[in-house]
Amino acid sequence: MIKNLFRALRLPFIAASILPFIFGSLIVRKNFNPAGFIWGLLAVIFTHLSANLINDYSDSRSGADWSDKNSYGFFGGSKLIQEGVFSERFYFAAAVCCAGLASVCVILLALNLKTCFVLWMYLLIIISSWQYTARPLAFSYNYLGELFLFISLGPALVMGGYFIQTGIFPDLKSLVLSLPFGFFIASVLFANEVPDFSGDKKAGKNNLVSLCRVERAYLGYYTLIFLGLLSIFTALGLGYLGVVSISSLLIIFPAIKAGRILKMNYSDKFKLMPSSRVAINIQILAGIILILSLWI
Repeated sequence: MIKNLFRALRLPFIAASILPFIFGSLIVRKNFNPAGFIWGLLAVIFTHLSANLINDYSDSRSGADWSDKNSYGFFGGSKLIQEGVFSERFYFAAAVCCAGLASVCVILLALNLKTCFVLWMYLLIIISSWQYTARPLAFSYNYLGELFLFISLGPALVMGGYFIQTGIFPDLKSLVLSLPFGFFIASVLFANEVPDFSGDKKAGKNNLVSLCRVERAYLGYYTLIFLGLLSIFTALGLGYLGVVSISSLLIIFPAIKAGRILKMNYSDKFKLMPSSRVAINIQILAGIILILSLWI
């Protein structure tokens, strides 16, 4: 039961939210607000879990997850609905529960910061996170999935963490520093969309991979990696990051490997699993390097 809950929540993927929030919170370390950081982090975690759950619910309702009932771990959803382990009703109820827990954390955060601004921002975030796959907007079905993920797991989280600690929003510095996170998480999504291409197409789920053609998707992946590195060196040139950020060049080697897998095996889901794993590890490694660059 616990193993299935872990799989339904897709807990390993919350690193994509935790790292940019921590980074944004540490940009300015003077007068650090530990209580605000904790409530903000918990809100981020529960919001991400809620989005994961409603994603599986919506993709099951649309039929996108029914074209292939195999579980691949890194893409295609948890498949627990298709396996008969949990029902769609369970996923919806769990998503509402996680959203409720996030709401409690946001209320406590608003009390800590003495501002209602975070309440309005959270309302926008939770609604839009559900609309990633849910109707009526269904961003990921209408060529907007990559852009939404870029904003929500890049600028929104980094600038949100920065706001909690400084009270400043919007802010050019935190926006510039958020761009690498946006590009790298978009590259993860891009890599994961390749193996799901045929099933998504049947379900009417349109994304950028379908625009550039699946056999050329590796070029889109390389472009996003390049833009992520370019944004890091732009921030370094502006004096926003330390020299440790230069070590981000290390991700070039695994990125080339992931791109080659996407190029050679775009029609074989099992052979594409390593590319998704590498893409996720690149995003995590880049996040850790960026956090360290603020300290060293």
